[in-house]
Amino acid sequence: MTSRLALLVLAAPLAFLAVAVAAIAHPGARPRRLERWGAVAGWAGVVVAAGAGLAVAARGLVESPTLGVDGLGLSIRLDALTTIMLVMIALLAVVIFRFSATYLDGDERQGVFLGRLAATIAAVEVLVLSGNLALLVLAWIATSLALHQLLAFYRDRPRAVLAARKKFIVARVGDGFLVTAAVLLYVHFGTGNLQAIFDGAAAEPAGWAIGPVSLAAVCIAVAAMLKSAQFPTHGWLVEVMETPTPVSALLHAGILNAGPFLAIRMAYVLDGAGGATAMMIVVGGFTAVFASVVLLTQPSVKVALGYSSAAHMGFMLMICGMGVYPAALLHLVAHSFYKAHAFLSSGSVVDERRAAKVTLPRRLGSPARVAASFALALGLYLPLALFYGIDLGGNPVLIAIGGILVLGTTQLIAPALDSAGSLGGTLRASFLALCVTLAFFTLEAGAHHLLQNTIPEELGRGAIHLALIAVVLVAFAAVVLHQIFDPARSPSARRRALAVHLRNGLYANALFDRVVGGLRTPNPQPEPVR
Repeated sequence: MTSRLALLVLAAPLAFLAVAVAAIAHPGARPRRLERWGAVAGWAGVVVAAGAGLAVAARGLVESPTLGVDGLGLSIRLDALTTIMLVMIALLAVVIFRFSATYLDGDERQGVFLGRLAATIAAVEVLVLSGNLALLVLAWIATSLALHQLLAFYRDRPRAVLAARKKFIVARVGDGFLVTAAVLLYVHFGTGNLQAIFDGAAAEPAGWAIGPVSLAAVCIAVAAMLKSAQFPTHGWLVEVMETPTPVSALLHAGILNAGPFLAIRMAYVLDGAGGATAMMIVVGGFTAVFASVVLLTQPSVKVALGYSSAAHMGFMLMICGMGVYPAALLHLVAHSFYKAHAFLSSGSVVDERRAAKVTLPRRLGSPARVAASFALALGLYLPLALFYGIDLGGNPVLIAIGGILVLGTTQLIAPALDSAGSLGGTLRASFLALCVTLAFFTLEAGAHHLLQNTIPEELGRGAIHLALIAVVLVAFAAVVLHQIFDPARSPSARRRALAVHLRNGLYANALFDRVVGGLRTPNPQPEPVR
């Protein structure tokens, strides 16, 4: 009965796969029947995901037998992480597919697009359902290949083709690292079953020793970072804006999250490997700081959202490197819904910004007021931390997470307190900061409760990890202080020059463009003689 229950959830991806196959016969404009089938597949996925959640709540871990050879093959795994991800993907699929039906209405290849979209959603759902290394790797690769067809949907647009080509190259390198990790784990543990691998990895000694498990962990970390557009391979992400808007929503809200999802799923393998977790802290932390600064200089809404996604992915991977996986999952789910809404409403946001005339109060740039904002944010954080039973003195990693949260809420309070505005504005900003802090603690506690049997216990990090975390925290603090004080400073030639360099992402993408020929301008086609 348990194995049948696990296999029943395959109805969700199979429904979308059926839509993808049906699109072969309906490739043209206004495929109304295909749109209806896609809507049915979407809501069927929601029902299946809800049923999977109830099954996991009642039975705990649910696995199907492996259909394959020598421990490798098709196996479905249902646990808290799977069901959370499946519910999220199912809801996003309903919204994005419905939006696509209207957005591309009348396009002569609308049926082709809907078929490719359905195939990509099916691949993502199989990825989160995978309970075996073989299926996990195949779904990982299939997700990337299906996405490529969406990114290159308009093949007559050179910039879209270039961005898809760059993504294709990065993805294939990431696939190679994941395949290498899968081979190392399979040879070492003699099975592809994820639960058996997790049990074996938990028994391995933690540290910096080099072995098959630690090498596999490094490969998994690299695969996750490449999937999530981490520096310096982030350039393709901010260049895929000529694809249809639903593709951007699916990419930023769903497929990019495959990197953090992989890190959370393979937490038992990663957590004992010092090199892998340190790499995630360094690369993820740097990408978060770099991309969050660059996005502020972008004149394009979608490009800014692209840098925002890279920053969020970096932050999630950094948190995974710290070992606070529940917070990473909470961030993943929140970012998915926020970014899907941001892209699907990006056009209306532009219209609203053009129509709106907002007068902001003059900023003062007072260090005392900024310090008071920090003290107020800290005053909101500490009582809630004590209320939720968090031992801040016993774990430096939790202190760092708390410091990041306090910096974020300081950034909410300071623009109001450090201005010539009214007291009401400061009170509203403080109330918003209180709501954010309360929501973080409540939702993080819920995520920790749900994942308690799915991820390893939070382990203390060594001196090297703590030093790296401290450097990242100082960098975050410097960026936040700059953003708070910058509006009160007068413009200068040096700041304008720096803004130009930041707007171009410090030219980190230029080298990759040279490698793939992205700087070559295609020869224009001659006009036909009439």
